[in-house]
Amino acid sequence: MSTDPLLYAVLLPLIFWAVYHYYHDRHRPEPVMNLVITLGLGVAASLLASLGYLGLERLGWRFDALALAESNVPGLILYAVLGIGLIEELAKLAPFVLVVVRFRDFDEPFDGIVYASFLALGFAMAENYHYANHLSATEAIARGFAAPVVHIVFASLWGHHVGLAALERRPILPVALRWLAITAVLHGGYDVIVLAFSESALLVASLGVITVWVWRLRLIWRLGGRSNPAD
Repeated sequence: MSTDPLLYAVLLPLIFWAVYHYYHDRHRPEPVMNLVITLGLGVAASLLASLGYLGLERLGWRFDALALAESNVPGLILYAVLGIGLIEELAKLAPFVLVVVRFRDFDEPFDGIVYASFLALGFAMAENYHYANHLSATEAIARGFAAPVVHIVFASLWGHHVGLAALERRPILPVALRWLAITAVLHGGYDVIVLAFSESALLVASLGVITVWVWRLRLIWRLGGRSNPAD
């Protein structure tokens, strides 16, 4: 891929969504270095997901999702949830639990959404870079701006709830496992709809993403001015 499409498909979406989330974190903005580290963890998470897929391949459990969509929809559902959804959400959630919630500046409820979104953005950026070489310029640019939204939406769900548990000094693991299961199902379900059904079904998938995005917007509005998790 030439430089210009790569710029539009990878770098501009990264800048756009990073600025968007940093702007909404106006009350007590996170240190830029923390956000850069979190982006890097998102890129590392994409490599972790690749190892997960490699593990499935070694076990003989790696499948072509497009082929399953054409011939075996029940098989696609299982693979999308237990393969794609579980691997990718776990790969993002792991550094969030092991590293991000331990940042000294992780000190208010809104931080869970901010940091989870930057993790998802790093993950999506790495994915976009990979796919950019296999798509036309138009397809790569469209994916460049759309893919981060999907990853951010699912990451926001576990980011908010796990982050809140950490701030309230509640056990993180049960909350993380519960929301990992929920987002793996949602992520897998989204992929099944996109891959296996007609274009009209894309409206259902889009409405699902929009619904969670509206939830995020309401949460951002409600938490944006709060600094104490007990408020």
